[in-house]
Formats: sequence, structure tokens, C-alpha cells
Amino acid sequence: MGKSSARNGPREGASSTIVDVARKAGVSVSTVSHVVNHTRRVLPETRKLVEDAIAVVGYRTNTLARALKTSTTRSVGIAISAISNPYFSYIICAIEAECARLGLIVLLSDTHDDPERELSVVKDLHQRRVDGLILAPAPDPAERTLRFIESVGLPCVLVDRLSCDRFDQVGVRNSEAMAMLVEHLASFGHRRIGFVAGQADFATTAERILGYRRALVELGLDDDPDLLVTGNPTTSRVTETTKALLSLPRPPTALIAGNNMATIGAMRAIRAFGLSVPEDVSIVGIDDFEWADCFEPRLTLIAQPCEEIGRQAAALLIERIASGQGERRTIRLDCTLQQRESCGRPR
Repeated sequence: MGKSSARNGPREGASSTIVDVARKAGVSVSTVSHVVNHTRRVLPETRKLVEDAIAVVGYRTNTLARALKTSTTRSVGIAISAISNPYFSYIICAIEAECARLGLIVLLSDTHDDPERELSVVKDLHQRRVDGLILAPAPDPAERTLRFIESVGLPCVLVDRLSCDRFDQVGVRNSEAMAMLVEHLASFGHRRIGFVAGQADFATTAERILGYRRALVELGLDDDPDLLVTGNPTTSRVTETTKALLSLPRPPTALIAGNNMATIGAMRAIRAFGLSVPEDVSIVGIDDFEWADCFEPRLTLIAQPCEEIGRQAAALLIERIASGQGERRTIRLDCTLQQRESCGRPR
């Protein structure tokens, strides 16, 4: 009985092997390997035989052992702040979908936009032998994380915050997006347009401020420095800075919110002042979000191509992992203006 059991499958309590799977499925070891590692197309009926055999014999691939032999773990790290932010959530989902399509596992970490934590997170992902990394870099003049990535030769793509052309990068045309918002408000007759921007040390914020001020000058509108406020990491902070704008001796007749969280904070300030949109003040913002239609009135917002950002970032990283060397690429995608009812003529 013992010899028969040994011939027909793995012994109870022993680790099953790829040979056991091949024997059970009635296929070659190489066929099992192709199914497990996604290295070659296998007929659906054959794949089903292998998958059923894996379930029966309890075979588990040893990913780390395979990595030691192939120098790959077929895993990708993502280090991004504010995972709870819908904007980044959409990007992450797109990255994960593209990686899953290619048989790659995604390891996700939240950096909280803290340079120290970011460096720790990236070092940990590197120790876990990820094949590459997608990073939304936290502001750090010393570039500690970026320098570490370069020192260990880890393939990396930056998303959203395009701060370093020594890496592949994927983001949007921030300056052009801001110009669209300013031009839209100007078309209603607004001349004093306030901008509630994000944190000043983010590359995206700098690009949006540049686009905002350039559009004001080109359209001959008020380029009043009092109308621009930065350093808004939370919705509560945005609410306070928006109240300060609305309290100016000559307050803005229209507001631009620098991101989806800023839009929410600015709306709270407008309501706190007992003002109506768009009768008393118009508002637009960057980052369309799912519940924008739930506001009254519905909000005019810039929609960023989150899914395309994620897909392009994943594709670019996989290309970099495969090729290693070569010129780094920066991909800039267009945004679209979703016109709704939050804009009107100034009083």
C-alpha cells in the first residue's frame, strides 16, 4: 500500500512537487510550468487539467525560491500617499488590472507623503525583491528615496508628480488644465479668480500655479497674489484658507480648487458664509469624482484620465523591467473639462 501511494501522489504530510502535478494531470512538467508561470499559451482544456491537479495534490509555487533562480518575483511595488483619496485609488486599480493581466502581483504601501516613511517603505519593497516600483514621490529636496532607487538599480516609474526626468514618468498636462478652468470662468465675466492650491512643494502644485498665473496674464485678469493660497493638506485646512479668501476686502467672485479634497473644503467654506453657488460665487476644480453630481448645483470639474495614467505607468514599468537601459520617457496626458452648473456671471 505504501509503495502504491508513493506512485500515485505525494505522501501525506510531504510537500507536493511540480512532478506530482504533471503526473496527476497527465501532462509534461514543462506544461505545468507554463501554466504556473504564465510563460506560454496553454490550451484551455489542458490548463483546466493542470489547475484541477494543483488543487488535488495541494501544490504551492515557491515564489521566492523561483525568484532566486530567475532573478524575478513577478511582483511590482506601489508607493503612493493617500490611498483613501479616490484619485489615487482609480490609478492604483488601473495599475493592478494591467499587472494582473500580465501575471504580476502588486504590493501596495501608503507613504503618507512623509519622506522618511517613503524611504522606509521603498527599502522594504526592495528587500521583498519586487521587480519594479511605481511611486508618487513625496516632496524631499534631498531626493533620498529617488537616490536610493538609483543606487540599487530598481526600475521605477513616477506617477502624478513628475519631479525628476531621470526616471520614467506618467502624468497630465497640469498647466493646460488650469488654463481651461481660468478661461471657462473668464467666459462668464469673472476677473477676480481665487485659487485654493495644494501643498507648495509638490510638482503638480507648482505646475498648476504656473498655468493659473499664465492664463490670468494672457486674459488680462487680476493677478493679485492675495487670491492664491497654498499649503492645504486637508479639507479642514482648505475650509479655513477659503474663508480667508472670501473675507478679503475685494473677495474673488470665482474659486478654483486644486484637487478633489480642496473642492470639498471650499464648498464647506462657501456654505459657512451663507453664500450660494453660482449666484454669489462660482466654483470649479481639478479632479472629477464620482459624487460630484450629488452636489447642488452639480460641479464643473477637470477630469484626469486616471485609468490611462495607471495603465501607462504599469506598461512603462514592465517595459523598463524588460529592457533595463534606454532613454527615460515622460508621458503627459490630456485632461477634459466636465461642464456642469457651478458657474455663473458675477454679481
